Amino acid sequence: MSAAIPVQLENVSKSFAGISVLRDINFDVRAGEVHALLGENGAGKSTLIKIIAGVHAPDSGTIRLGDTVHTAVSPKEARRGGVATVYQELLLFPELTVAENVFLGNAPRTGAGLLDWTQMRRRARQLLDSLDSPDLDVDAKVGTLSVANRQRVEIAKALSQDAKILIMDEPTAALADADIRRLIAVVKRLRERGVGIIYVSHKLPEIFELADRVTVLRDGALISTKPIAEVTEQSLVAMMVGRDIAHLFPRGEPKIGEVLLKVEHLSFGARVRDISFELRRGEILGLAGLVGSGRTELALTIFGITPATSGTITLDGKAVTIRSPKQARNLGIAYVPEDRGLQGLVRPMSIAQNNSMASLHNVANGIFINVGTELRRAADSITKLGVRARGPSQIVGQLSGGNQQKVVLGKWLETEPRILIMDEPTRGIDVGAKAEIHALMARLAGEGMAILMISSELPEILGMSDRVMVMHGGQLMATIDREHATPESVGAAMTQATQHEAAE
Repeated sequence: MSAAIPVQLENVSKSFAGISVLRDINFDVRAGEVHALLGENGAGKSTLIKIIAGVHAPDSGTIRLGDTVHTAVSPKEARRGGVATVYQELLLFPELTVAENVFLGNAPRTGAGLLDWTQMRRRARQLLDSLDSPDLDVDAKVGTLSVANRQRVEIAKALSQDAKILIMDEPTAALADADIRRLIAVVKRLRERGVGIIYVSHKLPEIFELADRVTVLRDGALISTKPIAEVTEQSLVAMMVGRDIAHLFPRGEPKIGEVLLKVEHLSFGARVRDISFELRRGEILGLAGLVGSGRTELALTIFGITPATSGTITLDGKAVTIRSPKQARNLGIAYVPEDRGLQGLVRPMSIAQNNSMASLHNVANGIFINVGTELRRAADSITKLGVRARGPSQIVGQLSGGNQQKVVLGKWLETEPRILIMDEPTRGIDVGAKAEIHALMARLAGEGMAILMISSELPEILGMSDRVMVMHGGQLMATIDREHATPESVGAAMTQATQHEAAE
């Protein structure tokens, strides 16, 4: 059994501070399979993979690694048992070279016991070539590499340890489309070699392309383990959230009004070039494009973070100059940024403190904060947006990704905006939270708010947008109405410039 099933958990349970996070979980991974592990944030996925990796010890149950049964394993025992983990936050040393990171703690040595640098570089080269990464220099410092290339280094590191089980935690969360395709090819290659892969992701299309089996957790309980051929996207979503989400994209018949925002020949250096468009009351205008196309740069220019170098912005028919986010806020524009953790929130602070951060005038008496008012407004926001929290005094960093995103949205809604820019509104959150964010967007648009939505997820662009704009190289390539917005038409507009450049 050890060769066919290198890892098996039986009746594993775990609690933290008296709160149960896993209850009687049975889970195994077979050699040469991709076993997807799914569930909403807080379902227990991270705890389960950390138990397998030796980070946490279960309260009860057993862990079988090969032929050996453990009640708990240390990280060292997990590695000896063939377990390697590629976490979403990559555990590499930026000042060390690729080869040094690959063989850290596992370096080949000469007969005299010294590090064998020649063999280390040669074996690192062989491992990277086996991952279709001939472009990676084994002597390059890891800190100079892209996220995608650092991830390949982490996988090569796992292979250097003769991993039989590779745990991949949200491996494509920070990757561009081309890098995602390349990673998927690597995962398939590893499966062919007999490596068992635990694949944790919120992205269901990846699951259906890669997985052989899928296990769903919900609130710490095992809901089901099934072959991927026996499930559908709808059934997986229902298992994850405990209810049928019939409308992941709840965009009904919009009530679109007059033009609120008009942009004409807007530019910011070479990043935003001669952009013109209109945004109307009650409209969700989707902004699509490949990574580096200039989508976020356009948002930053409109919001005054990187003020325009030329062109005009008109609000309600009046030309305005926006040189700072404060000016944008005062004009009724709000911006929910792409990186909620670094740009949208102060995670060590409470929900209430974050909620009032962009609208201190609502809770201040002179130079003093009225804490009672701040808590009351935050409690109202929690109720209105459906934030799952203990209360307004809870620290934001303790919330799930979806609830943190709602807090960012609530912070900006406190400014009473008329125009809302949302950059990657559902990145890195589970499918249930996505449905809730989409419902909030549809409700806000229904109340007359104009929304500019930037997204790398084509289903989200197509499902939520009333019109779709496509950018490439800082330029607007196409504007497509909802009726004619299809994967083919949007995809063609996203790639046409690239194809044209290649032809030249």
